[in-house]
Amino acid sequence: MTLPAAPKSSTNLVQIAAFSVIVASVVLGLKFLAYRLTGSIALYSDALESIINVVAAGAALLALWVSQRPADHNHPYGHTKAEYLSAVVEGVLIVLAALSILRVAIPDALNPRPVEASFEGLGVNLAASVINALWAAYILRVGRAARSPALLADGKHVMSDVVTSVGVLVGVLLAKFTGWSVLDPLLAIMVALNILWSGWGLLSESVGGLMDKGVDAATEARIRTAMSEHGQGALEMHDLRTRHSGKVTFVEFHLVVPGEMSVSAAHIICDRLEDAIQTELEGARVTIHVEPQEKAKHHGVLVL
Repeated sequence: MTLPAAPKSSTNLVQIAAFSVIVASVVLGLKFLAYRLTGSIALYSDALESIINVVAAGAALLALWVSQRPADHNHPYGHTKAEYLSAVVEGVLIVLAALSILRVAIPDALNPRPVEASFEGLGVNLAASVINALWAAYILRVGRAARSPALLADGKHVMSDVVTSVGVLVGVLLAKFTGWSVLDPLLAIMVALNILWSGWGLLSESVGGLMDKGVDAATEARIRTAMSEHGQGALEMHDLRTRHSGKVTFVEFHLVVPGEMSVSAAHIICDRLEDAIQTELEGARVTIHVEPQEKAKHHGVLVL
């Protein structure tokens, strides 16, 4: 399996998302073939989740295509939040997939039937899992590097699929060799519960982005350090606020300077702070409100 080159632009991220749709479709075909060869309800539940993978990959592709569009009159801050919408859609689809699996697996657990799992079918499912694992590792690496919520959501979902697929394979083999047919639907139920947990995590994270959740503590500490180290000439900085919008981080704060300082001098300090923060967070958009010294609050990031 040849992976695309590492992305150098938003356009390449869209190409990677498009390739993800192809990979998800291939894996879906392999998993349904494995189900047809084995008749395993657990493998059927695994194949059902792959349908969601295809839809989710398509949603990520659409979101990345929209998010790279430049700011316009109606969207002065750009379109980057489209990635969070994609992640929310994916989370909802994951939950629906889990409920579909439970609807099939619970009756089978109450009335288990013998598992006629062929090694050919299990081998096909294993091949699909290997493809998924390689692709998930790649898009997670790309998603972290590009700070793309859509790709990260897709990668986490695919990796979750890999984990459940491995568990299903082990369980089906146990059911085949021990004769405990109930293991097959029980494993399907466990897959559904794991999918529900994955969907809840995705929904929580993406809703946080839509609700303008601030950066994590470690990132905020980096911002504060950059502010403190490059704010020479100012008296104080306070009311720091941050939020994510896709791969863009917005940073806002108040800068207190001596009342007699000229606008040009204050502007030089602002430029220096913007450069420092953007060095720490590539693509950050910084807004600084300059205030005279009587507006000092004596808390926040103090310039010594």
